[in-house]
Amino acid sequence: MSVAVLGAGAFGTALAISLAGKGAVTLWARAPEHARDMRRCRENVTRLPGVALPDAVTVTADMAAAAAHEILLLAVPMQQLRGVLGAYRAALAGRTLVACCKGIELHSGRGPVAVIADTLPTARPALLTGPSFARDIARGLPTALTLACADAALGERLQRALTTANLRLYRTTDTVGAELGGALKNVIAIACGAVIGAGLGDSARAALMTRGYAEMQRMALRLGAKPETLAGLSGFGDLALTCTSEQSRNYRLGLSLGRGEAFDSSLTVEGAATARAVAEKAGAMGLEMPITACVTGLLDRTLTLDDAMARLLARPLKEE
Repeated sequence: MSVAVLGAGAFGTALAISLAGKGAVTLWARAPEHARDMRRCRENVTRLPGVALPDAVTVTADMAAAAAHEILLLAVPMQQLRGVLGAYRAALAGRTLVACCKGIELHSGRGPVAVIADTLPTARPALLTGPSFARDIARGLPTALTLACADAALGERLQRALTTANLRLYRTTDTVGAELGGALKNVIAIACGAVIGAGLGDSARAALMTRGYAEMQRMALRLGAKPETLAGLSGFGDLALTCTSEQSRNYRLGLSLGRGEAFDSSLTVEGAATARAVAEKAGAMGLEMPITACVTGLLDRTLTLDDAMARLLARPLKEE
């Protein structure tokens, strides 16, 4: 099955590099000048510097050429996904679309598979998610991901097509659980970064990760996710990675909040929009998600870190 990656950011480029080990891959860049620069340099200088593009990767800004492939990986930011799908509706309708973004859409409260279904009802949606950093994938380091697809037969075909020498995919039909695990862990990662940035210690981070995982389950299970999905790569696995590594933009944003430093506003941090979307959704559902509420307060500057810590520590005592 032929593959194209739509989105020439760091993660999309890394996926194209890994898939090129199996055969020809097309990498679509939205900006023609970006595609031209990558063709000339054979490197994504701005997003993934120092990693050469294999000869099997063809870079283009022509959506019609990219969309002609059998499998299309959507490596675009979550908050831009609906716009990209709408802008290229004619080319993408009826295609097999695998979202490679994590988060919850701010204005709708929906995840990537749901956004694809909303925007392109004739498409065949799936989701690729789990603990991974672009540079690790691009360097050929071993990585395990979750491939979520409600159509079990399609999921098996995608699993075979997208597994590479360094990417091992586990499949599930639980798209809701995979969506929510990948989205909610980013919020907890911001909280963990803030704790470490403020010098509150590894014990506090461990507590936040554990109670954050409880929050993730609280919402996801109410929305129909399977517990085993949250305990897998797309939930617990991604949480463990994102809350402990400075390669994570969400964690780095938290570090800057904890240290009182400015953060590079040009970087896409999915957890910031997701925190606000989740806080609103939790309110509508009547769910207690105190860590998410504190992260939202820190981002909106309605809470200081001291306020947030005091609020969490003052919560009523209860059984675990």
